[in-house]
Amino acid sequence: MKKMVEWTGKAALLLIMDGLGELPSTSSALYKAKKPHIDALARDGIQGVMHVLGRGLVPGSDTAHLTLFGYNIKTEYPDRGPLEALGVGIKLKKGDVAFRTNFATLKAGKIVDRRAGRIPTSEARKLAKLLQGITIDGVEFIFHSTVEHRGALVMRGKGLSPDISDSDPHDVGVPPKPFKGNKRMVKLLNAYIKEVNKRLRGKRANTILIRGAGMYKPIQSFEEKHRLSAEAVAGGALYKGVARYLGMETPDIKGATGDAHSDYSAKARAAIKAAKAGKKFVFLHVKATDSFSHDGNCKGKRSIVERVDREIVKAVKPYFDPIVITGDHATPCSLGRHTGHGVPFLAYGSQVGRDNQKKFAELYSHNGGLGHFYGKEVMPQIINWMGLAHKIGE
Repeated sequence: MKKMVEWTGKAALLLIMDGLGELPSTSSALYKAKKPHIDALARDGIQGVMHVLGRGLVPGSDTAHLTLFGYNIKTEYPDRGPLEALGVGIKLKKGDVAFRTNFATLKAGKIVDRRAGRIPTSEARKLAKLLQGITIDGVEFIFHSTVEHRGALVMRGKGLSPDISDSDPHDVGVPPKPFKGNKRMVKLLNAYIKEVNKRLRGKRANTILIRGAGMYKPIQSFEEKHRLSAEAVAGGALYKGVARYLGMETPDIKGATGDAHSDYSAKARAAIKAAKAGKKFVFLHVKATDSFSHDGNCKGKRSIVERVDREIVKAVKPYFDPIVITGDHATPCSLGRHTGHGVPFLAYGSQVGRDNQKKFAELYSHNGGLGHFYGKEVMPQIINWMGLAHKIGE
């Protein structure tokens, strides 16, 4: 009688390089990157192409991650604002309305830069201090800077509503969009932005743009859903927010900044520490691949892949089984935006199997043994590769 295959006792690692996907070609950042440790996993592992929300559908990072973790975005997505707020450590209360924000630059009433020159995180935090202590008509406005130009805003008071439109037009050369929706919310936010602009006058980041209004609602935790204790290793507020929304342990890691200067060795050490502590699932997020993609900087994106290879993958390999490396969506450098293209997906482990692909890149993933599949299939596959899947029926 053959011995039954069981859980290896090691944790599963889901390593997501944000915006990793490119158009399949020999010029993609993933193809051109020198990444011997990742390519070694590819030679002994199996690849495929993941369509996170569905073929041709363009994911946001928030909806993509929720889907990858096995959640239904039609019923369990609170919108972007609450996730950003949770990510910066704001403990949301019932009735709070939260938003995602950008520092931006206005000139003559029109937006000239939606990211205020992608200001450094250190500068943004100084500006955030200028926006503290604002209360209008009994409503407290809580503002936190996150990474670079990004931030989170929470309105706390009675009678608030998430029925409010965005002010961010996602364009330059035009004024911010006027607020529409709940009349009281329109009045409050117009007064708030007027005060913000006053306090930021003379700065290159002289306004904020807001979007993604939402209210917090509790859902089933990741551990309850999948029966896996989990920890998130991330620097960006959104990704920490998603993890906290799902009840994952999400420590603040010194040096994990969520930008191109993030300490990847510190992230690797945190992931290993979580595995040694008995966590069964570790989510490790890298943001800078997406940031460079949006800027059309393929060389910069390639450098991040190479850093991940030597600073993270080399270190964590002995502690995890399986190891999954992928992206949450495609952000081709040639286009500078999220697209609905499939994302390269690599899995390695004792119960994963292998195909005949020699390196990890889009051209190889399209010929990989996993074929094409959807984001909602990721967690069932990981649980199966851990040897923990349950039989359906007799």
